[in-house]
Amino acid sequence: MEGGAGSLLVLLAAIALIVVLIVKVRVHAFLALLAACFVVGIGSGMPLTEIATSFEKGVGGTLGFLAAIIGLGSILGKMLEESGGAERLAQALLDSLGKERATWVMMLVGFIAGIPVFFEVGFVLLIPLVYVVARETRINLLYLGVPLAVSLMAVHCMLPPHPAAMAITGMLGADVGKVILYGLLVGLPTAVIAGPLWIKLVCKSDAPATQEAFLDERHDARDSKALPSVGMTLLTILLPLLLMVGKTVTTGFATGSVAFQLISFVGNPLAALTIAVVFAYWSLGLRRGLSMPDLLQYTQKSFPPLASILLIIGAGGAFNSILVDSGIGKALASVLAQWDMNPIVLAWLVAGLMHFAVGSATVAMISAAGMVMPTLSAHAAPSREIMVIAIGAGAIGWTHVTDSAFWVVKEYLGVSLADALKKFTAATVVASLVALGLTLLLSRFV
Repeated sequence: MEGGAGSLLVLLAAIALIVVLIVKVRVHAFLALLAACFVVGIGSGMPLTEIATSFEKGVGGTLGFLAAIIGLGSILGKMLEESGGAERLAQALLDSLGKERATWVMMLVGFIAGIPVFFEVGFVLLIPLVYVVARETRINLLYLGVPLAVSLMAVHCMLPPHPAAMAITGMLGADVGKVILYGLLVGLPTAVIAGPLWIKLVCKSDAPATQEAFLDERHDARDSKALPSVGMTLLTILLPLLLMVGKTVTTGFATGSVAFQLISFVGNPLAALTIAVVFAYWSLGLRRGLSMPDLLQYTQKSFPPLASILLIIGAGGAFNSILVDSGIGKALASVLAQWDMNPIVLAWLVAGLMHFAVGSATVAMISAAGMVMPTLSAHAAPSREIMVIAIGAGAIGWTHVTDSAFWVVKEYLGVSLADALKKFTAATVVASLVALGLTLLLSRFV
């Protein structure tokens, strides 16, 4: 028992080190996770050579599955950004639903357009439309921006092919198609409740007196470039999801047929995203008059932002590997089993606390997966896919001053720190609680 308690103290010291290095010392998350790996390894008595071997195995095993997938997803997001597909989607929804339902439009656009793009990219990409609608309707920017931000955050944390969601899906050995299905079932109602419904309760729709001047400062002449059609944009965004979910849906059919083998191949995440990128090159590029050099330029621009994400995910995989190889994972599983806590709630709680502490949903999800994974064998009830959604649900919440996403939303909406905390941070907490409840409900049926 003393050994188990000592192992947990080592783990707590490693977690505390991650928080202090990232929040106080302002060290990059990759280096913080690297330091935590050595603390766990040395503190648990692992030989130094085994620590290095375990680290190498963890990084390689994690990124070997993810590097190409994340790269392909980034290309897809860049094509959507450069083509104006997200703008076309927003305009079509505004025309269909009307500007009086603009909060619902922004939530839907964020949820759909956010599938292939990162949170910050999606928000910056769509904020000009928020400005246009706010100017024309005199609606409060918070009333429009919070539903957009919450929906982007929900998709970012729960839906592959987003890097963190894809990473923990691989780490926990979950089925990608099922994670997508469950993520949609939980994520969309979450975005509705914590977006349009929440903001209606806590924020007046009328614009404050200072908003007009704020919008005048940010008024920019928009290019009148030809935008892709709504149907083609939707098909391009949803194609990889349809292929991956199609593989999951057909799992029960005869495995020996040629059709099954073909569906299984195109439904593999790597194949599905490759097909989607090739299709995007045509649908959002060549079909609209772009040349191959143009597509090469977009592709090259999509890769530099991935360096930090890949390093963090790789270090997170190493942290998980060292937890397992050091024996701390077993000690953690033994202690948590004695707590008799619902593993879904546990996964949600760990991810939420980590996000609150370090300010990165990606780091929170990777760290939580590493700590929760040893407990899976002790609990037969929740599926691995449900655990992925539970971790994502926890990571949505507590987006506050330690998170760059918080400052992006605050600055682009031009609101005070207090308003950003009361309206946006509170919305993410509501989203996290709603997502937990929906995940617990869904776990009873799957």
